[in-house]
Amino acid sequence: LKTLDAQGLKLFQIYLRVNIGKKARPYDTALKDVLPLLKGRETTLALLIQGGRPSDEAGDARAVKIIREIADLAAASGVKVVLYPHAGHWLERVEDAVRVVRKVDRANAGVMFNLCHWLKVDENKNLLSALKLAMPHLMAVSIHGADTAAEIRSGKGKWIQPLGSGTFDVYKLLRALDDMGYRGPVGLQCYGLPGDAREHLTQSIAAWRKLRERLSAAESRQRSPEG
Repeated sequence: LKTLDAQGLKLFQIYLRVNIGKKARPYDTALKDVLPLLKGRETTLALLIQGGRPSDEAGDARAVKIIREIADLAAASGVKVVLYPHAGHWLERVEDAVRVVRKVDRANAGVMFNLCHWLKVDENKNLLSALKLAMPHLMAVSIHGADTAAEIRSGKGKWIQPLGSGTFDVYKLLRALDDMGYRGPVGLQCYGLPGDAREHLTQSIAAWRKLRERLSAAESRQRSPEG
């Protein structure tokens, strides 16, 4: 926080690992000390939830209890909680996150869409329906450059890349979010990227600006009489 404050930067999100296993510690108890530090910063907690078979609804009751506890603790500091679908975890799919967050029923609890993990689990098949389902609860999105899931599985494609690289149509994803009314933060996923971070970030920022220009142009066409 001191480093970010010194540069005038905002902390949008931090991860918190949650384990719903009956014999496991649910989450790091240091959370109670961290949350007051986040008050007034509009930071979200992203929950990566393990401790059961992927998408197994038998874990819902335990998960809901833990998430409610975290959400209530976070609410005291004005912090939001998002459920982070992660391939291979108990909370693996966008559909899992929506199912669980509805049961949690807390105003400061929502879901996150992660392009990386959606590609791994859904294989490019149900983008619009997944976004539509998540939209009432969607509080965060992460994107990156990528090839299509089919190319990756064939060994010809790459997964997480700098924005602007790869054959997956990121514009289509952003256009869908824009059309559905999403106005929350969009983060850049950089996990496992080799090479120089400054070069990757420079490329990704340039690509982001081009994507925003395309979206702005599309919005202008929609507003015009001819559109």
